[in-house]
Amino acid sequence: MTEAPIPTLTERFDGARSGPNLVVTRHTERQSFDPTALVSILEEALVCHVGFISYGWPVVLPFFHAVGDLRDGHGPQLLLHGSPAGGIFQQAGPRGVDVSVSVSLLDGIVFGRSAYSSGAHYRSVVVFGRARLVDTDLLPTALGFLIDHIMPGRRAEIRPMRGKEVGDTAVLAVGLTQATVKIADTDPGESAGDSEDRGVWAGVVPVALRANEPKASPETQNPNQVPPSVQAFVDRLNS
Repeated sequence: MTEAPIPTLTERFDGARSGPNLVVTRHTERQSFDPTALVSILEEALVCHVGFISYGWPVVLPFFHAVGDLRDGHGPQLLLHGSPAGGIFQQAGPRGVDVSVSVSLLDGIVFGRSAYSSGAHYRSVVVFGRARLVDTDLLPTALGFLIDHIMPGRRAEIRPMRGKEVGDTAVLAVGLTQATVKIADTDPGESAGDSEDRGVWAGVVPVALRANEPKASPETQNPNQVPPSVQAFVDRLNS
């Protein structure tokens, strides 16, 4: 979906003030600064969670997101969809707002022969940065990225966005250079001499987000004619 490569990811903030250390301290072998892995996880996930400080309190809210290059000189960015009246959008103002954005994809539950050796298969991303409001003239492009991320192909089936609809929507953009990826995909921890009872079942139960049959609205004239974008969405989740 991105039109330009993600800049090389850095392990720490390099701004004037000190920022959070992006290097994990436990299971360091699971960490990656690979921009390809970063984009892959962000593009598969449908929802991200954004943390910020509001009136002195830490707040975490869910957002639809997308990755896109707005051709504004910042390269590919994480785009967050919301309302201009939303607290974080009001707080951003002309200077932006510092945020922490996280995405987690749960791929499986690891059943070990002990609670300690149990765990999960997952792919996660954390992005730190200053979220800035996307300029009005770039909003249609940003919203296009968001629609294409959630519902690929849908824009060709529906009417174009109206000016008021664009005006009633806001998008925050966050750079992707301060980000880290963590992936766990190993089997239950066990070794030949661990003295665990091999009669106890151990393994992994894969899990995934699934789609049910599409349900047409009561006013739809041809409820059984599922459009290509909807069917493709269902097939993607169920493949």
